[in-house]
Amino acid sequence: MKKLQGIITSAKLKNTVTVTVHRLLFHPIYKKRFRRSKKFAADTAGTADLQQGDTVVIGECRPLSKTKHFKIVEVVSRVPRVSETQEEAGLEEVIHGKKKEADKEKEALPAKKS
Repeated sequence: MKKLQGIITSAKLKNTVTVTVHRLLFHPIYKKRFRRSKKFAADTAGTADLQQGDTVVIGECRPLSKTKHFKIVEVVSRVPRVSETQEEAGLEEVIHGKKKEADKEKEALPAKKS
């Protein structure tokens, strides 16, 4: 069974995601490595909450449709969700807000001239 690791580039379809898999090839004449990409349609049955940018491992299976012949085996890493990002922004605002108040207090104190 062939397993590939890639990044989800589209999660708009029902029970299907598009996974882009990158691989490095070696050019025989120029002796350089270069990157090739291929997109695979993968089934998401049993795996919930997948979004664009998540890193997943897909495994080969029987043909599920004309273009879909891979399934999601595991989710390696997830992209931060919107709610998590908003919470982080709120924390930063509180932290920076406290810093700004401290700066205002320092500015309010008269500076000593020498």
